[in-house]
Amino acid sequence: MTENEISREIVDACFQIHTRYGPGLFESVYEELLSYELRKRNLGVKRQEGVKLVHEDIILDKAFRVDLIIENKVIIEIKSVEELKDMHYKQLFTYLKLTNLKLGLLVNFNVALIKTGIHRIVNKL
Repeated sequence: MTENEISREIVDACFQIHTRYGPGLFESVYEELLSYELRKRNLGVKRQEGVKLVHEDIILDKAFRVDLIIENKVIIEIKSVEELKDMHYKQLFTYLKLTNLKLGLLVNFNVALIKTGIHRIVNKL
């Protein structure tokens, strides 16, 4: 599957979850539900994957954790906040750069309509 095909599955799963439960749950709950829904679609899902960062002579084996990595191609950063801030977009973009992945979805479930809470971030490599 391409990144775009994977992202369509992710968006559909987010829509199903949000339609059923709406806003107001913790990020960890949405992460669990989304992980479950994507696995039901036979997609490879990694949760809270630690990512290595190498800086000169320093190696940080788990410099940060990514909420979800789908099919080793798409990162999902899940939020349940009143308003996304610029730093949330920058955080996901940095994750994409450091993992050499092209596509990330920043998903804020704390919105009235989920389509307004899903944002694509592209790493042009």
